[in-house]
Amino acid sequence: MNTLVQLLPLIAMFAIFYFLLIRPQQKRQKAIQTMQANLQKNDKVVTIGGLHGIIDSIDEDKVVIRCGDGSKLTYDRAAIREVKND
Repeated sequence: MNTLVQLLPLIAMFAIFYFLLIRPQQKRQKAIQTMQANLQKNDKVVTIGGLHGIIDSIDEDKVVIRCGDGSKLTYDRAAIREVKND
């Protein structure tokens, strides 16, 4: 009984860390992977570095983004942070 009372705060701390830190991070990571897997040509995107553009072509690992001035830049698919809906 005494060891259970001593372990209870440790178990409670682990549960708090799991629900406040670990689980939300896993959800965010899964959402990012899903978004990156569903990228399509002509999607408006923002890269991790802040570049805004439109997907010109896409393959399994690389994305070619067309910028506002017409230039085309190649990025890894993992560098896409978000898809804009406007």
